Amino acid sequence: MTDSPASENRGERPNRIPARGRLFGIDYGTVRVGVSVSDLFQKLASPLHNYQRVSRRADEQFFRRQFAEYEVAGIVVGLPLHMNGDEGDKSREARSYGRWLHRISGLPVTFQDERLSSAQADVLLHSAALNQTQRKSRIDKLAAQIILQTWMDRRAAALEQTNEA
Repeated sequence: MTDSPASENRGERPNRIPARGRLFGIDYGTVRVGVSVSDLFQKLASPLHNYQRVSRRADEQFFRRQFAEYEVAGIVVGLPLHMNGDEGDKSREARSYGRWLHRISGLPVTFQDERLSSAQADVLLHSAALNQTQRKSRIDKLAAQIILQTWMDRRAAALEQTNEA
């Protein structure tokens, strides 16, 4: 598991996540978890689920089924950082959740700075003229999509830059 700060050039080794295969993006929450999925070529992320957490056992069963059904190759967990980049209690909880996902699946896990992803998702949902109930039912999976897409775009740009050098 890649256990680094956010997806920045601070020691993260994105090669631990396979270059092909579906990835899951996770927007960690204590009540709900947003889940997104990539295509096989890791070019496009799509919102998938707003999972209402039940218990560790039920959550484990849900994720194991999802990982198997989608043939997931890796997991990108949103890391809630403070605006100055420091980690706080929520960051530690997200890291712990990422370690738990790794333990139950054996899949590689990495983290992506998720600052403002929920705010960005809310702006997108407002622009779609959805009411409060409709926005709430979609925001976590849309935030997970933003987290995963951002990670994939950053990795693609870093690989492209490396190939140009």
